[in-house]
Amino acid sequence: MIPIQISSYEDYKEIIKKEDSMKLLTKELIERFEKVGRQEEVKDPIVIAKFFNPIGRGYWFATEYDPKDKIFFGYVSLFGDYNDEWGSFSLEELESLQLPMGMKIERDLYFGEKPSSEIIKEYTNV
Repeated sequence: MIPIQISSYEDYKEIIKKEDSMKLLTKELIERFEKVGRQEEVKDPIVIAKFFNPIGRGYWFATEYDPKDKIFFGYVSLFGDYNDEWGSFSLEELESLQLPMGMKIERDLYFGEKPSSEIIKEYTNV
């Protein structure tokens, strides 16, 4: 990787604009979600993808994906407490979320699939 020289906040914003196109959902992930399928009857569903707020709290752990409606189902941990819950969230919602300093929600490129019980234990402080 080549280091980038940033001399001002404006330079930083331009770099972010150019590089803010991280793909939250790749063809490979879509294929993996299709292969795993619906997990509603699974006692401990497998988390396929992890999305996160790069400048603070906020994690979205996807166990299912509906490509037609572009909706995920999974575990959402915004505070790491009793407010965390299972539910649906959209790809569009994640992609459109604007964070301070021009940042956006990212996908953990190094995340390995895990049972949801491990995720809940690791990310929830209840």
